[in-house]
Amino acid sequence: MRNIDAGEIARAVKDLSMNANYHLGEDVVAALKKSAENEESPLGKEILIQILENAKIADSQNMPLCQDTGLAAIFVELGQDVHVQGGGLEEAVQEGIRQGYAEGYLRKSMVEDPLRRKNTGDNTPGVISVRVVPGDKLKITLLPKGGGSENMSAIRMLKPSDGEKGVKDFILETVRNAGGNPCPPIIVGVGIGGSFDKCAFLAKKALLRRVGSAHSDSYYAEMERELLKRVNDTGIGPQGLGGRTTALAVHIETHPCHIASLPVAVNTQCHSARHKEIVL
Repeated sequence: MRNIDAGEIARAVKDLSMNANYHLGEDVVAALKKSAENEESPLGKEILIQILENAKIADSQNMPLCQDTGLAAIFVELGQDVHVQGGGLEEAVQEGIRQGYAEGYLRKSMVEDPLRRKNTGDNTPGVISVRVVPGDKLKITLLPKGGGSENMSAIRMLKPSDGEKGVKDFILETVRNAGGNPCPPIIVGVGIGGSFDKCAFLAKKALLRRVGSAHSDSYYAEMERELLKRVNDTGIGPQGLGGRTTALAVHIETHPCHIASLPVAVNTQCHSARHKEIVL
């Protein structure tokens, strides 16, 4: 059994909160550069260049990439041989969010109640998902999820007879309906299977994949390639102002499901596709 102090967890989450909001991943930057080179629309190309300049400034000056510094979505992989001492795991994570958003001068976007709308003042609570895995390590991934892209997400309980075509049509319908609202170029996270809640979780988890990485199953890898082309053929373009670059990637994650069900969820991510991780 390995002990990890709750204070160490809080400090790690504090740093993740700031780093994720300041520093865009090199995979996203590379995808944006490639898109800028290939974009046919002069306006679209200029927007992509400005997005890259914004990322450069944020990185060099430790400033938020976007004013919407997001809901803190936390993915925890807890080794079964880890014991958290000096406090609880969830309390430590929430304290880290609280400290990071205060110290980093990040916008506080969480409200106490969905209808009465009073701000919590410290961006807590974050949304935490915990998975117990073998080993004595603790992996924490923080994804700041902006409201604009989150609001353009959707879930649908399809019939099994809808099949592959139904899944593809729903994904494309969701992207078309979103238009420029999620600040394209977007990353399209897709969850297929499981249950109503599981497919939504998979869609968000898909956003953690390295941009442009292919699914390990060739069937779904081909589906990702096809959907990316069809999404970019919509012509929505950077910031919804037209062009070839509507999405940087389509990432699909799947899970076995009931014989009577075909759940599908789409979780869109804006061009500021931020997330950072640490292993303790």
